[in-house]
Order: sequence, then C-alpha cells, then structure tokens
Amino acid sequence: MKYGESSFDILYLLFAIISGCIILSRAKNPTQKLMGIAALVLGCGDAFHLVPRVLNYFTDLDMTAPLGVGKLVTSITMTVFYVLLYYVWQGYYRQSGSRNLTIAIWCLAVIRVVLCLFPQNGWFENSSDMTWGIIRNVPFVILGAIICYLYFVKRADDRTFRLLWLYILLSFAFYIPVAVGAGIVPMLGMLMLPKTICYILMIVAFLKAQKNNA
Repeated sequence: MKYGESSFDILYLLFAIISGCIILSRAKNPTQKLMGIAALVLGCGDAFHLVPRVLNYFTDLDMTAPLGVGKLVTSITMTVFYVLLYYVWQGYYRQSGSRNLTIAIWCLAVIRVVLCLFPQNGWFENSSDMTWGIIRNVPFVILGAIICYLYFVKRADDRTFRLLWLYILLSFAFYIPVAVGAGIVPMLGMLMLPKTICYILMIVAFLKAQKNNA
C-alpha cells in the first residue's frame, strides 16, 4: 500500500506543479494566468502534507509535527484555490460578480483561514479532533458550495468546464469525512485518493481550456 500511495502522491504533485508552470508559461490572458496559479497553489500546498506523508513511510524520523503543519498549510492553500476558482469563473464566463458575492467569498475564506490558525486545532501534535475538524470546515464547505453552484449554473455554456461543478462537489464529498472522522476511523483516509483525482480532473480542464483558446 505504501508504495502505491506514495507513487500516486508523487505523480500527482509533479503533474499539478508542472501543469501549473506550463499554463503560466503559455498564458495569453489574466484568466489563464489564474488557472496556472491555481494549479501551482494546489500542487505546492499539497506538497507540504504529502511529502512528509511519503517520508513517514520510508524513514524512522518523527514526522508528527511536519504532518500536522502540512495539514495546516494544505487547509489554507485549498481555501486560496477555491477563491482563485471564483475569479477563474468570472474571467472565463465574463461575469462581473456582484459586490455582495465577492465580499461573501472573501469573508468565508478569511474566516476559514483564521479558524485554521487557532491552537485548538493541534496541528503541531497532528491532532484529529472532530470538534475543530467540523468548526474549521463549516465556512469552507459553504465557500465550496457557492463555487460549485456558480459553475453548475454555467455548465451548459461551455463543454470544457461543464463538469467542473461535479469535480468540486465530489472533492468535498470525499474530503469532509476525512477531515472530520479520520481520527476515529483511519480507513476514511483512503477517500483522499478519489478527492485527489477530482483535483487532477480540474487541472486537466484548465489545460484543455487553455488549449481551446490558444
């Protein structure tokens, strides 16, 4: 299991980071740049958690703190990723976005990040406290639901992004049980695999969108 999971994690990180660099290097407009940045934020952020996870399999080092801090960094970068998805939606579909909607997006993101910074999360002990797992994810789920809805409404307007709403929905469906209950039921951690596949599909959509607009 450790070889299969580790190989998958490494390949995912390479794919996300390399794809982000490719999209940025070929970007011809601000929206394509945002797609590249989003892919890089996703890949680099996840590296803080996945690299210690891989090392934990193959070394005798105490990775408790690095794994916990990695989860903190990933929690923040995932939030940033969905904010970037909001601006990708604006640029790709040429939507101005209401002022109230933009304020709501940023407020939810800031609340989520602030909650993640509370010491009660126990990041340095790699804690899996269910109560704080729920608290810090409430604004994140609301943020994700809004982004999912925005792409759902526009699904018929473009073939490249028509399933992006579904990838977002499934990524949250796989993520929430892990974030809340993995400390009690460790096997729930396996759901991170299909969640990561959803992220890969989002990045593939970015690559296709750039190619179609080339």
